[in-house]
Amino acid sequence: MAQHPKVIGAMVDVAARMGTGAGGTRNIAGTNHPLVELERELADLHGKPAALLFTSGYVSNQTGIPTIAKLLPNCLILSDALNHNSMIEGVRQAGCDKQVWRHNDLAHLEELLKAADPARPKLIIFESLYSMDGDIAPIHAICDLADKYNAMTYVDEVHAVGMYGPRGGGVSEREGAAARIDVIEGTLAKAFGCLGGYITGSAELIDAVRSYAPGFIFTTALPPAICAAATAAIRHLKASQWERDRHQDRAARVKAVLNAAGLPVMPSSTHIVPVLIGDAEKCKMASDMLLADHGIYIQPINYPTVPRGEERLRITPSPYHDDVLIDQLAEALVEVWERLQLPKRRQQMAAE
Repeated sequence: MAQHPKVIGAMVDVAARMGTGAGGTRNIAGTNHPLVELERELADLHGKPAALLFTSGYVSNQTGIPTIAKLLPNCLILSDALNHNSMIEGVRQAGCDKQVWRHNDLAHLEELLKAADPARPKLIIFESLYSMDGDIAPIHAICDLADKYNAMTYVDEVHAVGMYGPRGGGVSEREGAAARIDVIEGTLAKAFGCLGGYITGSAELIDAVRSYAPGFIFTTALPPAICAAATAAIRHLKASQWERDRHQDRAARVKAVLNAAGLPVMPSSTHIVPVLIGDAEKCKMASDMLLADHGIYIQPINYPTVPRGEERLRITPSPYHDDVLIDQLAEALVEVWERLQLPKRRQQMAAE
């Protein structure tokens, strides 16, 4: 979407008319018509009454989570063990009690909820799609527990917006669960190809965060041209399914080709294709070899992003990676695996 003619055209047009900067914070001079339009578009995307725009997805978590938690007296935060660093930082800044539940472990989450005072405000925070393993949260089941134990829900849809759901509303839209979630957070910098982050929710909640969040109040607003480009991207992906279908098709083909080549592809039901290496030094070497010798850029994922021993290459194909490029990737990976004497299958790694 960062290269889509509609998106580029919207940015150029608004930059020519309104300039390149917002001019100040939202409360002083930074609120502009394209920004307000974008917030309306985001609220509609997730079926919520209101949305609030931040300068990045990181900031929307880092400032949104503590602002909400601090407004709830004696709030208890229940956080999935694999939540992103931005969510962890948000929890830290909240300064309230927190409990970490084992990743996607509903029994553990219920155990913690059951032990808490029924009258105590509780906030369950989790991601819809976890970007390192490519697995998905059981959203409806989490919402069931939230209903049962009177807790709020906050979901990070950063790695799913634009790419999942009939209009690109993410996994929560695809699962028909968006209406059950109190706060849906996302980014404009990944699938939508622009910049910025946001939260959506009830008008009252959004107004409270707008009024109390330092990361919103004291920072410059996003430029009008960026907002116009993001709105164009969202509108296009709401109406067009081609990109999503093609994206899933490419991810499926990458998995099939790499598995056929005997490479240790970690199981994933999403567009994330992790290939296990299990050694930090060799992971970096593999990435360097792919770039230097094959012209292929794949980021090495090492500790602390993943646990030691689970180092990997994380592949995320785009709709424009054709069959030839995917075949070339497989050949390059096999050559690198042989040069570094890496094990081909996960069971071989376990046996060693």
